[in-house]
Amino acid sequence: MRSVVKGAPGQAARRSGEHPSKLSVIAPLTTKNAPPLPLDEVLVGDSILELSKLPAHSVDLVFADPPYNLQLGGELKRPDESRVDAVDDAWDQFESFQAYDAFSRAWLMAARRVLKPNGTLFVIGSYHNIFRVGATLQDLGFWILNDIIWRKANPMPNFRGRRFTNAHETLIWAARDADAKYTFNYEALKAGNDDVQMRSDWLFPLCTGQERLKDESGRKLHPTQKPEALIARILLSATKPGDVVLDPFFGSGTTGAVARRLRRHFIGIERETGYAEAARARIDAVEPLPEEALIAPPSAREAPRVAFSVLVDRGLVTPGAELTDAKGRFRAVVRADGTIALSGEAQKVGSIHRVGALAQGAEACNGWTFWHVEQDGRRHPIDVLRARLRAEMGIAAE
Repeated sequence: MRSVVKGAPGQAARRSGEHPSKLSVIAPLTTKNAPPLPLDEVLVGDSILELSKLPAHSVDLVFADPPYNLQLGGELKRPDESRVDAVDDAWDQFESFQAYDAFSRAWLMAARRVLKPNGTLFVIGSYHNIFRVGATLQDLGFWILNDIIWRKANPMPNFRGRRFTNAHETLIWAARDADAKYTFNYEALKAGNDDVQMRSDWLFPLCTGQERLKDESGRKLHPTQKPEALIARILLSATKPGDVVLDPFFGSGTTGAVARRLRRHFIGIERETGYAEAARARIDAVEPLPEEALIAPPSAREAPRVAFSVLVDRGLVTPGAELTDAKGRFRAVVRADGTIALSGEAQKVGSIHRVGALAQGAEACNGWTFWHVEQDGRRHPIDVLRARLRAEMGIAAE
């Protein structure tokens, strides 16, 4: 399905049909007395007004790159007096902090209304605006989950030499409500990060090269185009294929392009017709990734529950076998009923978790990763055996 630009003055909305998308087919979402959700469309108009037209509780994630209110006091020049192509567009100018705060409150309220109860919001900004936006978020009932630092690999230098080089921007990730059961693809992120937890400081370069959209004169089309890698990290972190991602400040359409590639639906709102048209053309050229490239590993919570006794019943661990910790300091014997007994401690019998904790004098222990079995001259966590059994159970279920 081609992306659609709606509301462009003097121009009919273009609908798909020429080039069917490989996106999963999902019925338009509706609520009572509300129009169908405009999936994969670019809506041209004021963000707050267009948000008011969308059904309540209809989108899974909002990514917002609002005006930063940079408060530039004049032309920015390099030491050689050449002009810096800074953000001086009218859409980034507000008459006062109070006016900017009112604007922030209005669009955040509108965004919160369309978020599903378990939805989340990412908003990006600089020191000019992000602290004000964060306070408004909390005032409106959003629950902040993380602040994330986008550290720029190639930041613009500080030409006047009177401040530190401004080498980062800040994202705030917030749930709609404090008790939201939001999406966080923890296992997939960790696996893709060499089995290390994903941190809240992200290193990406500024948008440059072929990814940067240019106008007919060769100048950058949009002054604040974000890198696709940054948006991909966000969508891979907090959405699933088929989810609906809303960007109320769509600009050059980076969110839509990445959403299409990752098989998410998008809704873009952009007040400038030229940006909207460029975004549509950009998105139409994107080929969605194969579905198999987007299948996330099941989380520990989603995986079928397997008790240690099931491993004993299946013969993956035999009664009388010896378990040790990774360094061989503690030893335990497997009993026929699926409990284990700490070697030399007749009274210390129980589950793999309880006995692991007793061995260490700890309050708690994950027995699956603490206890190991020896196979082929090497120690392996018993969790490896559980994973093998889960795989067999998955095959059997098919």
